[in-house]
Amino acid sequence: MGMGEYRTARELGRGALPRSESADRFYYREEKVFEKPFDWNQARRLLAFVLPYARQVILAGIAMLAATVTRLLVPWLMAQAIDTALEPEVRFTRWTGWLAPYERRERLLILVGAMLAVHVINWLANYGRIQLTNWVGQRALYDLRMKIFAHVQSLSLRFFDTRPAGAILVRVTNDVNALQDLFTNGIINLLQDILTLVGIILIMMSMHLKLALVIFAFLPLMIVTTARLRTRVRRGWQRVRMQRSRLTAHLAEAIQGVRVTQAFGQQEPNKDFFADMNAEVRKTWLDTIRLNAWFNPIVEIMGAVGTGVVYWYGTRILQGGGITVGVLVAFVTYVGQFWEPILRLTQLYGQILVAMASSERIFEYLDTRPTVAEKPDAKPLPPIRGAVELDNVTFAYEEGRTALRGVSLKVNPGEMVALVGHTGAGKTSIINLLSRFYDVDEGAVRIDGVDVRDVTLESLRRQIGVVLQDPFIFSGTIMDNIRYGRLDATDEEVIAAAKAVRAHDFIMRLPHGYQTEVRERGSRLSMGERQLIAFARALLANPRILVLDEATASIDTQTERLIQEALAELLKGRTAFVIAHRLSTIRNADKIVVLDHGRIVEMGTHESL
Repeated sequence: MGMGEYRTARELGRGALPRSESADRFYYREEKVFEKPFDWNQARRLLAFVLPYARQVILAGIAMLAATVTRLLVPWLMAQAIDTALEPEVRFTRWTGWLAPYERRERLLILVGAMLAVHVINWLANYGRIQLTNWVGQRALYDLRMKIFAHVQSLSLRFFDTRPAGAILVRVTNDVNALQDLFTNGIINLLQDILTLVGIILIMMSMHLKLALVIFAFLPLMIVTTARLRTRVRRGWQRVRMQRSRLTAHLAEAIQGVRVTQAFGQQEPNKDFFADMNAEVRKTWLDTIRLNAWFNPIVEIMGAVGTGVVYWYGTRILQGGGITVGVLVAFVTYVGQFWEPILRLTQLYGQILVAMASSERIFEYLDTRPTVAEKPDAKPLPPIRGAVELDNVTFAYEEGRTALRGVSLKVNPGEMVALVGHTGAGKTSIINLLSRFYDVDEGAVRIDGVDVRDVTLESLRRQIGVVLQDPFIFSGTIMDNIRYGRLDATDEEVIAAAKAVRAHDFIMRLPHGYQTEVRERGSRLSMGERQLIAFARALLANPRILVLDEATASIDTQTERLIQEALAELLKGRTAFVIAHRLSTIRNADKIVVLDHGRIVEMGTHESL
């Protein structure tokens, strides 16, 4: 059974909400690509986020080069010091000839001092490299997060209609985080490991070619063993990542739907399903850790065997006078350093593959173009009077699911139009087209005679206010939530808007008045209080066209009088489209439009209908 099928079977078996087959296929498609071969096009696109910090990258490269050279110098200096202390007659080379004028004791002091200086330089270089690479990496990630967040916010509603919120959250967070190691250390470490490996090979070959070839003979076995084991470990971590992503998506969905879960008493089945998913993460994690636990011992054993062979063969050469004690000690030290970059390169290779897969998913979002886009020659919509016309409009959310069929409607400035009809009749579709959240398939929507497709989205939506049935309240203060309608509004203007819609009194009863902090979605406020805040927000924005999408549907009768007073103030002098079922809300409408299966079947006043 595949991963997509698995989710449905478990949900149905545990009593969780059954997910559609298409949604399961979507979840599977989201996570099925764990790794991807290196792609130069994607690498160049990722590099674009680093290029603005080229100066810091160059400085990090210089620090990396200094750290690599100084690390390679230490065993060589150690060899010179040992030979200076032990060899009865020191043979000078072109690299050590500068020490010849000094006595043995002075040479030892110079070499020991040089080793200390090299260690200090190495520490400073590594510190600088780490600081610079993390500085660059975090800024590149910041820029990437900002770009994807801004882009996702600019996408049309159709994009969000076809993707679960949890899946979008995973894509924006987890996939970006998967690039963190590559941005902060991966590129520099790749260069450093390659330089270190080349440097060690050249130094060992210059010290003693035959002894170096003995070590190189172990190299193919080491690469094959580590690569195969690393592949299995990497795929294990990828499964963990996939399962954790699905767990995060399910958790986000469960939190959003917690009221429904509690209302239907499904806490236990929901908890059981979450426990199963959580157990899968735990099992895969432990299996991968168990496999990974074999990795270091195997590498250490192979390294120990290689070192033992060097000691055995090296002492034979030493006894024959082919090398000195200092050279043998340095050689063994280089052998220990030789395996490290090879191991890191195999790890980095897997890291790059995962980063390529993550970047592919990120760029898939960044390359997604809004289905509702501004024309190149779109002009700002000037201040409007509020005349609205739907001219023979046909619209479908997806092929085969027509929401509106040949709808024509004219609304004069300042008129109130009530849209009524059964669920799915097309009421919400009309207001979605009015705000141009979607584009018509046929016909046109005009405001003051101007096609909404010919103006900029910002200028259009700034003059249309929307109040939904379940108004969204952001985390923050009451003042900030009302000011969201117009960010440059003064405190006095915010308070005036709240007073106009009868929200001031309940706000002042809160512990800190307008500075009272509210949680996400305003969970501490009643539905009526949230609605009044939404009305104040809309009034502060001062739109010429107002849309109320069942804004009074969830209001209790005790609050209804207050809401009706607020509505009267809010609708004053504005063109309004009201979706409502309450008679008290629609009786004063200038037009009542009755919709059925996407068509207007009746239209008139309350008295005529």
